[in-house]
Amino acid sequence: MESGWPKNPGREDSQGDQEKWVYDSSVDHKGRVPRRASTGAWRAALFVIAMEFSERLSYFGLSTNLIIYLTKVLHQEVKTAAKNVNYWVGVTTLMPLLGGFMADAYLGRFTTVTISTIIYLGGLSLLSMSQFIPSLKPCNIQTCKRSLRLHEIVFFVAMYMISVGTGGHKPSLESFGADQFDDNHAMERKKKMSYFNWWNCALCSGLLLGGTLLVYVEDKVSWGLADIVIASVMAIALVVFLAGRRFYRYRVPEGSPLTPMLQVAVAAMAKRHLDHPVDARELYEVSQSQKSKKRLLCHTNQLRFLDKAAIIEQKDAAIIEQKDAASSEKLNPWRLATVTQVEETKLILSMVPIWFVSLPFGLCVAQASTFFIKQGSIMNRKISSHFELPPASVYSLAAIGMIISVSFYDKLLVPFLRRATGNERGISILRRIGIGMFLSIIAMITAALVEKKRLRVAAVEQTPAVTMSVFWLVPQFVILGFGDGFSLVGLQEYFYDQVPDNMRSLGIAFYLSVLGAANFLSSLLITLVDHITSKGGRRSWFAKDLNKSRLDLFYWLLAAINAVNLCGYMYLASKYSYKSVQRKVGVDGSSEEDVESNAR
Repeated sequence: MESGWPKNPGREDSQGDQEKWVYDSSVDHKGRVPRRASTGAWRAALFVIAMEFSERLSYFGLSTNLIIYLTKVLHQEVKTAAKNVNYWVGVTTLMPLLGGFMADAYLGRFTTVTISTIIYLGGLSLLSMSQFIPSLKPCNIQTCKRSLRLHEIVFFVAMYMISVGTGGHKPSLESFGADQFDDNHAMERKKKMSYFNWWNCALCSGLLLGGTLLVYVEDKVSWGLADIVIASVMAIALVVFLAGRRFYRYRVPEGSPLTPMLQVAVAAMAKRHLDHPVDARELYEVSQSQKSKKRLLCHTNQLRFLDKAAIIEQKDAAIIEQKDAASSEKLNPWRLATVTQVEETKLILSMVPIWFVSLPFGLCVAQASTFFIKQGSIMNRKISSHFELPPASVYSLAAIGMIISVSFYDKLLVPFLRRATGNERGISILRRIGIGMFLSIIAMITAALVEKKRLRVAAVEQTPAVTMSVFWLVPQFVILGFGDGFSLVGLQEYFYDQVPDNMRSLGIAFYLSVLGAANFLSSLLITLVDHITSKGGRRSWFAKDLNKSRLDLFYWLLAAINAVNLCGYMYLASKYSYKSVQRKVGVDGSSEEDVESNAR
């Protein structure tokens, strides 16, 4: 260990020592205990946020205009193109489950981000090559006798390479940025609460530029030029990210995070016939001297059956009384678990209901990238006599709403609520999510009313494209963007904060899987509604001609589903028990502890 670094990194010797060093199990780029003054916090997080902005600019520059490329360049039918978009989006949003697991268990977040970004860049480079190499580039099928099959194969290989890259990049980068803030330090903990807000501002800024400037280049200039710009932005972002290496705090992977939970389940089943102790303090937990740098969790009374995994049997009692690390290694982890392991398992199981009741909100989010854009494509999009807004650019209105919402929340609402309630968060995470769900209902009602008006105009004009301005869609996009600023940011924070410390990349992946599953669920709901409404020769709500469809009724249906779901969500939120962390507050090695429930 170099001179000046603490000789015992597992122990915080004084309050001054805690201000100088970071004792949260992280290390610096040389594997040492990080200095608080020169690593982490905003000085490191800004590199990560810059990377997120670049990646989201690239992603939305591709995804928002994907269906246009498939129909105009590859000449696919609309229904085939829609399926391909759904498959790609679904894979892209579910791949993070694998990427997050690999980051937490084996590779580490920094390494996973670096490797996945290189794969991402490989996909973007292949995409650019497919636009310029003569044998690969697409051509007009009316003037060119060459088949588009080879270009189509290369195109989809490149797009799914981007999916794989996103799978490792997305969950690892966001959790790596949040890792730069120490939960045990009051000032850094407050900064971390703002981190997710500004992360999403960067995300929306990338969406805004990708959905406007890049989409315009694709539509009016060249798909190939847009691909080169996207690849260049990602390459520069990778260089910037690597330049911040010495400022980062790193978490060392600890192996599969699923194994301890499986051990808890097996131990609880093995001791199912034992009675719970009267005092929860009789359950097994490692001592302060044995815990090293791992944070311990406080016992809760939910899912008490799992507590049996921590009941100390007579044969283990003698080993535990020796109170040394060598003796504790003799304990069978498949027969005896710690209270912290039990509570971590409870946290994951408690998340399952919240995950399910978040899906209807995801249904609303899915409409912004599908039917909202389709509506805009047959409305008056002229800004001036010489400029017409590309259809996909309408999606950027939601990003504007989210930026306004997040800025208002972080700079005005939270400081006011902190003073009013004395809670450092202002409002709890689940309340924030609930507000966003309520706003999504308002957005669907607004969308239904606007679509009803558009249908009346279409009935009078009897033309494929109506003269009604696309800016009539602004309210529904902006309100949904406000809802995203509450719910999407809240869900990110919830799934990061409430998972065990060694599963935080997977936590972000759980959040992303809500959106992925909601996309698949949206497709299923559309198929089901189409089948029911077209029975008996009736006109489906989703006719080929949008002017003869009834999207307004579909939006009312979504509003109703979300209203019922919100009632269930409020009940679950009222019963939810947040993670409670034992935090040392004494100095000079004292063992005084209190409960830290950051999410309340």
